[in-house]
Amino acid sequence: MSTLYRNDELFEKLYFQKYPGFYDTMDAGYKDKAGYVFVTARDDDVINVAGHRISTSSLEDAVLRHPDVADAAVFGVPESTKGQIPLCLYVVKNGVRKTPTKLSVELISLIREVIGPIAAFRLVGKVENLPRTRSGKTMRKSMADFAANKRVILPGTIEDPTVFKDIKRALQELGYAMNAPDPVSSD
Repeated sequence: MSTLYRNDELFEKLYFQKYPGFYDTMDAGYKDKAGYVFVTARDDDVINVAGHRISTSSLEDAVLRHPDVADAAVFGVPESTKGQIPLCLYVVKNGVRKTPTKLSVELISLIREVIGPIAAFRLVGKVENLPRTRSGKTMRKSMADFAANKRVILPGTIEDPTVFKDIKRALQELGYAMNAPDPVSSD
């Protein structure tokens, strides 16, 4: 890859400014004593809950076991005593008539059963759609930044930037994104 389509400046900023001289893959991992690099997860795929590293994808997999859930995204949000806790936004399947409150209670119970109470899973909100890139990647980091009232710059590859209006509503119902500036496009 030599650049982002028609945006050399953003390419340099995203991938080469955080660690000068190195390409930032935005993955998490470690380097062993022999110098070997091990990539263990996407950087936004692991959250630290009271010192416990929890995979957001394992939480999402458990949420997706629920027969009424069509799609889900889990990401970490700030919490004063645990550092971070998971927040789940989900999309229901067509024809589901359960209230969001009832479904949220069921999802919290499901996570306690599948993952355990260590996950501190209690923030669940229904949305109409999740933000994705055109290649289908869920934009967890953007949602986490938005929840933490950080400025979010949407990549040119976002499928539908208008989903953030509903995401803001859901996050605010859960007590997050209260002062979040609306996301801006990188174009």
